[in-house]
Amino acid sequence: MATTLPLRHELKFIISPQQEYVLSRALDRVLRRDPNGDERNEYAIRSLYFDTVFNDALYDKLDGVQNRDKYRIRIYNYSDRVIKLECKTKIGSLISKRSISIPRDLCEQLMAGDPAGLERTRSGLLNDVFREMTIHLLRPVVLVDYVREAYLHDAEEVRITLDKHLRSGLRSTDLFNPRVPTVAPFEHDETILEVKYNRSLPPYLRDLLSTYTGNAIHSAVSKYTWCRTFEGLEA
Repeated sequence: MATTLPLRHELKFIISPQQEYVLSRALDRVLRRDPNGDERNEYAIRSLYFDTVFNDALYDKLDGVQNRDKYRIRIYNYSDRVIKLECKTKIGSLISKRSISIPRDLCEQLMAGDPAGLERTRSGLLNDVFREMTIHLLRPVVLVDYVREAYLHDAEEVRITLDKHLRSGLRSTDLFNPRVPTVAPFEHDETILEVKYNRSLPPYLRDLLSTYTGNAIHSAVSKYTWCRTFEGLEA
C-alpha cells in the first residue's frame, strides 16, 4: 500500500431525493459545475470493481480495517472513449486515489483476469495490479452504476458530488454493455452525498451543507459494498 500519496478528507452522507433537490440548487448558486457534466450538470458513471478470491476488499470495509486498497475500472456515459484504471487507498480517516487511462484492449485483458505483461510496464499502478492478480487472485466482481452531479471550489480543492440512482450489476462484469440488468440497493432511491477536500472545509460550505442536509445519515459504507449486498456475503 502506498503511503506517499497526497491524502484528502472524505465525508459521506445518505440523503433523500428531496434533500438532494434542494441542496443541488443551493450548490449551483455558489460553486462551479463539473465541466464533464451535461446541461443538467450530470453524467453517468459505471465502475467495474475488483476483489480478491477471498473478498478482502469487501470484508476489510465491513470490518472497519483502517488501511486498505480498492481497485476498479471506470467509464463514463457507457462509452469506451475514456477508460480509467484506479486504486482508491484509505489510510486511517484519509483517502487518496491513483488513476491512469488505459486502452480498451488492456481493459479487456484485465476484465479477463489476465495480468500478463503488467510487470514490465513503468506504471506503479499496473505493477500493483499484476501483484494482486498473481498473488491474491484479484478479479472483477461487480458493476456499480450511478448518475453523478458534481460541484467544485478551488479553495482546498473541494469537490462535492451528488451520486444518484445507484444500481448494482449483481455478478455481471459486462462493463461496456449499457443493457446489463441492474437492481437498486436502496429502497427509496436515496442519494449519496460525498464531500472531498484537502486540509479543511471552508466554513461557509460546512454551514451550507449542515443547513440543507438536516438529519442526513452520515455513512461510511461504500457504493461498492451496497452493490454487493445481494450476494449474501455480509455475515
